[in-house]
Amino acid sequence: MDGSIHDAREAYDVMASTIYATPTYLNPGELELLIHSAHWDPFAVLGIHPVSVDGRRAMLVRAFLPEARRAWVVDLARGEPAERVDMNRIHPDGVFEAVFLDRHAPFRYQLGVENHEGYRWEFEDPYRFSPVLTDFDLHLLGEGTHLHNYEKMGAHLMTHEGISGVHFAVWAPNALRVSVVGNFNHWDGRRHPMRNRGPSGIWEIFIPGLTQGELYKFEIKSRYHGYMVTKTDPYGFFHELRPRTASVVWDLNRYRWEDSEWLARRSKTQALDAPLSVYEVHLGSWRRKPEAGNAWLNYRELADELVRYLDGMGFTHVELLPVSEHPFDGSWGYQTTGYFAPTSRYGTPDDFMYFVDTLHRHGYGVLLDWVPAHFPRDEHGLAYFDGTHLYEHEDPRLGEHRDWGTKIFNYGRVEVRNFLLGNALFWLERYHIDGLRVDAVASMLYLDYSRKPGEWIPNRFGGNENLEAIDFLKRFNETLHLNHPGVLTIAEESTAFGGVSRPTYLGGLGFSLKWNMGWMNDTLRYFSKDPIYRKYEHGSLTFSLIYAFTENFMLPLSHDEVVHGKGSLLDKMPGDLWQRFANLRLLYGYMWGHPGKKLLFMGGEIAQWREWSHDESLDWHLLQWESHQGVQRLVGDLNRLYRAEPALHQVDFDWTGFEWLELHDWENSVLAFLRRGKKPADEVVVVCNFTPVVRRDYRIGVPRAGFYRELLNTDAGYYGGSNVGNAGGVWSIPEPHAGRPHQLRLTLPPLAAVFLKPTETEP
Repeated sequence: MDGSIHDAREAYDVMASTIYATPTYLNPGELELLIHSAHWDPFAVLGIHPVSVDGRRAMLVRAFLPEARRAWVVDLARGEPAERVDMNRIHPDGVFEAVFLDRHAPFRYQLGVENHEGYRWEFEDPYRFSPVLTDFDLHLLGEGTHLHNYEKMGAHLMTHEGISGVHFAVWAPNALRVSVVGNFNHWDGRRHPMRNRGPSGIWEIFIPGLTQGELYKFEIKSRYHGYMVTKTDPYGFFHELRPRTASVVWDLNRYRWEDSEWLARRSKTQALDAPLSVYEVHLGSWRRKPEAGNAWLNYRELADELVRYLDGMGFTHVELLPVSEHPFDGSWGYQTTGYFAPTSRYGTPDDFMYFVDTLHRHGYGVLLDWVPAHFPRDEHGLAYFDGTHLYEHEDPRLGEHRDWGTKIFNYGRVEVRNFLLGNALFWLERYHIDGLRVDAVASMLYLDYSRKPGEWIPNRFGGNENLEAIDFLKRFNETLHLNHPGVLTIAEESTAFGGVSRPTYLGGLGFSLKWNMGWMNDTLRYFSKDPIYRKYEHGSLTFSLIYAFTENFMLPLSHDEVVHGKGSLLDKMPGDLWQRFANLRLLYGYMWGHPGKKLLFMGGEIAQWREWSHDESLDWHLLQWESHQGVQRLVGDLNRLYRAEPALHQVDFDWTGFEWLELHDWENSVLAFLRRGKKPADEVVVVCNFTPVVRRDYRIGVPRAGFYRELLNTDAGYYGGSNVGNAGGVWSIPEPHAGRPHQLRLTLPPLAAVFLKPTETEP
């Protein structure tokens, strides 16, 4: 023993007879690492450890307590009353030790502290607890196959070795040190450095005594460049309201769900032959509280009010713009920092569970926008997480979306794929979500998406396909459909990439549905034209049926079509005031008759004039006007007709469900088609007149005789139209027309769609 250590021994004050006055068992280098919170393995030096003192076996308790004026060990192994043994201060920054002679194994103890203000308290030592994560957990996490990674990573309330507290775990393989910081340790990264789990790159610690509601972050000191930062928990279940960014400990197991009936019939309700009419909603701007300074409704208020509204509108599902936590309101949720946390803007995780549960109990499905294509650069988020490009690609030609100023996930890294797959399953399992609409799939599929030559790197075959992302999307769909049959996966994909909604075993990506962006663009372009010129654009409408059955399509009139100077749907319509409303009603009639599932963004159903703003409520005051009420009534009736008539929803993805009755009358801008269900008797004729001219005695060939009852007419006075129609229906005439054995002679109302159903006799 060298002289300096011998001199230090003489300075120690022996506070109890059971303490053997001895210098620290740490070498000076390790002691310096400990006090500067840079020790690679803090559990090797803190807590309770066997030592030898002059040949005698002993146990040493060491603690780093920078706030302590004095400290002691509460020996709980010797019965009551517990013996309190003072600790020696071995470093002025607050390192304390106590040695217990003739103790051969670790024993239960607590630490006691008296701070410089004289306050005293006793607590469990986090460094006396064994690891929580098993070797098998580490193995599955390391190979990217732990489908319930969210049950292991992040922060979890639990009882460990008989003591309640919170277990924390985070993946940071290039960190020199990771600490949990929060109010409980004065945000001091020296206090709770985590246990390093070796090659897995995972750090963990169990901190006893913490409860729900604790704020926390991970303080990460990288091995590179002296980088140190505090990060929000990537797996955090709840976060502070922006602009604050701390994670919040939360127990997701407390809520008692009451939606078992919905879940039991979900597979049938969401089958591809079932009606699917989706109301797309941004929770922060659907409705607000003007009496409370334009405040948001919370999740519980939204659930109750939305259910009351949906009960009159006939939609089958609600699709929410991303609710995962995000720092910037103006991103609408599409720049996510908290992938496992519903945003705190509208309440707690329990409140969001209530939201989903309430909609389910009233018969409505809940779909979520999910954003695996990119994430923001915010310092507290995933970007440059441990001083390296951990979640994203390092090369900006692979790792940056320059259009959006965001980072691109590295889909080739198994831990990143596992993070995203676990997150997708998390929303289905913990929040009972019925499906995920995957945002920006096109940007994932192509390496050269929105890039100029030289700004991207070809794949290993020299092509522009992102092979790792394609493989990830296939596995995503396989995993979700295997583990949760009946859930929907929906791709927002705007290119001609083949097989997006085809099974992976046939070479497809495996999505349930794909947004038909081509139909949306062609249709809105057509409707923006003055009717006098529409005959020259007739092919814009008929073109969609050339490819309508190559995918399982959803027809979207989404939020993207009513922002950034594009105008509202009503504002896109040409003509005078009456024609604008008539055109909008016609658009909806044509859309609900066309093959494909339906999606309409909020506000479209009340014919909102102005563009959508995420900072304001919808313009509900417009419903004081009959014209706006009429559009709202029409959307409700279209939904009810769509759900009631199998012909309009059963065979959406095959030619057997569709037949053109009139597609060549470009001169008069008229289209007519037949929709069929699975049974021969289920047929509906849809006729659209895209001009403001009433066309009387208009002939259409039909395949069967009978009375064709007028089910719905978008020009009805009830909807704000001119009330031109067919007096409830017409009889077919047994004269051939256009190659069919019978014909109808109809009055086509102006700028309107008419739905007719053949019956044997007049009702």
